[in-house]
Amino acid sequence: MKPTVRTLIGRDDLALTLLTEEDVLPDGALERPVPWVHGSDLADPAPFLEAGQVLLTTGTQFGSDSEHDDPARFDEYVARLAGAGLAALGFGTEVVRHGTPDLLVDACRRHGVPLFEVPYRTPFIRISRTIADLNAADANARQAWALQAQRAISLAALRPDGLGATLTELSNRLGTWVGLVDAAGALDREAPVGGLGQPALGEVVGEARTMLRRGQRASRTVEAAASVGAPQRMTLQTLGAGGALRGVLAIGDSPELDQAGREVVTAVIALAGLALEQNRDLDRARGHLRSGLLRSMLAGDVDLAAGVSAEMWGPLPADPARVAVADLPPDHADRMAEFLELRVDERDGRLFFGRDGEVVVIVAEEEDREVADELAAEFDVPVGVSDAGPLAELARLHEQALRALERARETGPGVVWFDDISRQGVLAFLARTDARAVARATLEPLIDYDREQGTALLETTRTWLEHGGQFDATAQELGVHRHTVRSRIALAEKLLGRDLSGFHARADLWAALLATD
Repeated sequence: MKPTVRTLIGRDDLALTLLTEEDVLPDGALERPVPWVHGSDLADPAPFLEAGQVLLTTGTQFGSDSEHDDPARFDEYVARLAGAGLAALGFGTEVVRHGTPDLLVDACRRHGVPLFEVPYRTPFIRISRTIADLNAADANARQAWALQAQRAISLAALRPDGLGATLTELSNRLGTWVGLVDAAGALDREAPVGGLGQPALGEVVGEARTMLRRGQRASRTVEAAASVGAPQRMTLQTLGAGGALRGVLAIGDSPELDQAGREVVTAVIALAGLALEQNRDLDRARGHLRSGLLRSMLAGDVDLAAGVSAEMWGPLPADPARVAVADLPPDHADRMAEFLELRVDERDGRLFFGRDGEVVVIVAEEEDREVADELAAEFDVPVGVSDAGPLAELARLHEQALRALERARETGPGVVWFDDISRQGVLAFLARTDARAVARATLEPLIDYDREQGTALLETTRTWLEHGGQFDATAQELGVHRHTVRSRIALAEKLLGRDLSGFHARADLWAALLATD
């Protein structure tokens, strides 16, 4: 433990006497660590002091004639020392003055500076040497603590759950809460379990997710709101290389987090990063296996995938199942894979996924609808989901999901369900194919005529088709005579070069109108 002002005053060998009562001093004034003791009789030593130091003086600057002491001089002297962050002032007696000047004691009380008297028999050098020795002993003790902690943490890393054991050991050594947020943005491990309550835990995880989305190596300190008491200071540090972050290590505030404590944390960050990087290589191997099994399933060999999956992750989703296809986020493909691996673990394998080029394909049980929503929200990507069906028809479900994904890409990030768009009918897809150009050419005679003559042939034709070719209903909606409608349709037939009395001609024209909407 670093020596403090109280440490000095409490040492019998120094025989120091505190002259400023503790109750007139600021809270904790006697507990300030003392890095060094400086001696000076300058009238203004403040420019040569550093905050936290103790100053020793014999009072030469005040003179030996106490009858002519100026209170303002003492007050200004102490005020300058207080402004420099002085931890305490020691006055050596019987050198220049007999006893400590009362005016100096009064000034120290006013400015909250601890003042102690140094007897003639105690050399200043003994006080300086005492502080130096105590600081050296503390540094040696902290270094020994750091070495012991690093050794214990290294041994913990060799246990079956090395990463979890490492975090537990770090928590024990620092006496504070330690948590690991994985690459998917979920709390993966914590020590002690439940040691950080809400809302602080939610704030820490939320800030960690923000750091992961940015994809850059960083450290951050946050003040997390506690349910009771003052906010909790938390330090967050990313793990892994920039662009491929593997998680975020969160550590609560601790008095052990001095230089030695930070060295221990640095060692844990290195160990955790190594462990997560090894897991990453394993994840990539699993990812290649998943992709191969997915191709096998789409080719109709579900039995092979079911056998391998049962050994690796658990049984495949039960019938009826749905297929979801999502675009891979360019900078977070690995994080998405880890996100889905966690969902597989939560469901004991009853969810399967695999990468297929620039998309990820997920097979889930029918009622497991939240996976698609979570994926779209977490990674801001479009997702298409098929109807429910048997795994034996996975290729058909996959095709449905791809069509839904195409629609989702048009509307931006979010989920589109195939059963929603299938109710719109086959013609609803014409506007999303190459039929648009053909439709435009089909309708161009009517468009050009309306533009040149100021007529409404295209609108009249659309309304007439919407009313099943009924002239009276069309005339009523357009507010014109039915003979006007007849003449406009006749002119449209002439311009289009087709007879609209038959079903096929009308259907083709209606499809052209849909494709150009």
